[in-house]
Amino acid sequence: MTLLDAPKYDAVRERRHKYIVIAVFVLTVLTALGTWWFWNWPEEHHVDSFLEAVESGDLTKAYGLWNEDPAWQQHPERYKAYGFDRFQQDWGTGSRYGQIHSYKTVLSRTWGNGALMGVDINGGKRPIFLWVDRKTKQISFSPVELYRPIWDTRWDSTP
Repeated sequence: MTLLDAPKYDAVRERRHKYIVIAVFVLTVLTALGTWWFWNWPEEHHVDSFLEAVESGDLTKAYGLWNEDPAWQQHPERYKAYGFDRFQQDWGTGSRYGQIHSYKTVLSRTWGNGALMGVDINGGKRPIFLWVDRKTKQISFSPVELYRPIWDTRWDSTP
């Protein structure tokens, strides 16, 4: 075969090649969007489990999820900085939220080596911001609060 003897054009093969290239491109875009959309899903799920335990009134389980230590009662000295008594004040029925009847994650962003989440509790005007460490899955109050989007008028503009 010489340089001028090109193979015969195969329209079916070219069309198949074109569809494969398009399918790979669409699959890559969908995978990237899915990864971006569900990036904080494990942390969101952990906060949901924590809030379900608080909502059901099982504060011992909730405290274990907060610290990611189900056996926290065997070594409570590890958690003296934020002890169970203080946790009960913050999340029990006498807290500023009262009895938690409903909650909804309204915001989830990657922040540092964790996830920052805004959680609307009992339909309040301002969400509470929680931070979840990606490695340890420990929950804590966030040192950062995000501003409300301009288009979202649900949040009160005063602190």
